[in-house]
Amino acid sequence: MTDPLPMEAAAGPPPGCPAHATAVRLSGLEYQQTPSQLYRSLRRDHGPVAPVLLDNDVPAWLVLGYNEVSYVTGHDELFARDSRRWTQWDNIPPDWPLMPYVGYQPSVLFVEGAEHQRRAGVISQALDAVDQMELSAMCRAIGHSLITSFAGSGHADLMTAYAHPLPMRAIVQLCGMPPGGVDTEDLVRDLRLSLDANEGEDPVAAYGRVQARIEQLVKEKRAAPGNDVTSRMLLDPAGLTDEAAVQDIITVIAAAQQPTANWIGNSLRLLLTDDRFATTVAGGKLSVGQALNEVLWLDTPTQNFIGRWAVRDTQLGGRHIKAGDCLVMSFAAANTDPQMWPEGHVGAENSAHLSFSNGEHRCTFPGPQLGDVIARTAVETLLEALPDVVLAVEADALRWRPSIWMRGLLDLPVSFSPVLG
Repeated sequence: MTDPLPMEAAAGPPPGCPAHATAVRLSGLEYQQTPSQLYRSLRRDHGPVAPVLLDNDVPAWLVLGYNEVSYVTGHDELFARDSRRWTQWDNIPPDWPLMPYVGYQPSVLFVEGAEHQRRAGVISQALDAVDQMELSAMCRAIGHSLITSFAGSGHADLMTAYAHPLPMRAIVQLCGMPPGGVDTEDLVRDLRLSLDANEGEDPVAAYGRVQARIEQLVKEKRAAPGNDVTSRMLLDPAGLTDEAAVQDIITVIAAAQQPTANWIGNSLRLLLTDDRFATTVAGGKLSVGQALNEVLWLDTPTQNFIGRWAVRDTQLGGRHIKAGDCLVMSFAAANTDPQMWPEGHVGAENSAHLSFSNGEHRCTFPGPQLGDVIARTAVETLLEALPDVVLAVEADALRWRPSIWMRGLLDLPVSFSPVLG
């Protein structure tokens, strides 16, 4: 890991920035393997709220403290979601890599107040109608189908062959899209690009393709509704427009796919590398559920989230936050805040983590429960089908995605006894 670059190495921040001479770039860094080291150094040098530079040296605040993240996400009247408040828009190019995160869309992610409550209510009602037993059975069937495709070879990359396709197939079926189609696989790829693009990829164009596919889905369900999440959202008495429905369905699919896929992958990594689990899961001493929960504390899939925008000048963590400043929520840093765990031991047995955020804009109920069903079923199905699965490389050779936003493996190579038939 290299040391984060101070602002002096940059060409200089845009005028009026909240950062000062020790601001840290959150792009182009080589800390992806161990981001916890970055969070520790930021806490040491800056406390619970640190000045940072996003892509193109755009200034923001990184909120690291558990109490501070909880405060920001619990006080919408001070730190709101509508990104049009940002004072940096004059410095943001239209092809900015983070535009899919911060470019205002009339979706449940950005609307506020009564409109947010209305839109979140529509999603909640549509998701609450999902039978969790049926969802588990669906995920088990999807899991077995995926495992069958590689079980005879005795080896696989579980990220590409299992962890990513399983939640996507589940959520698109829940939303009323046909499973296994070419357009569904294209949607998986474009969602990843729009949320977590590598260098040289175009997240803005990818998001445009995602939107076009969901626009088509809404058109189809308006004409012929079915027993699916999309149809229930369109038929809700709240009366969503097609534009609102498209934006909110994209939110539902994106929230279910990338984070859940990385939750599955990170949990499988823990189970296969940590002796507490690797030698005991089969015997039932430590549960898959415990591994899933520990991952949410220590390797949460959504490690940083952009963002909140200050409604007015205020104080946070000893910092003066100006109206229109951008705040990035570091859920990963908050979950391992030494103020919460002064002895350095994260109490993974409880569920007070911030991995699903907090407050009115937290992950809409029952989204976290459905994500747990998908992830738990995926992991259990794999371990039951391939009981002798082991890593095919040394644990420290595993590669993490080069991202400050999503915590997930590039690949998870494993080997096992071939299963024929």
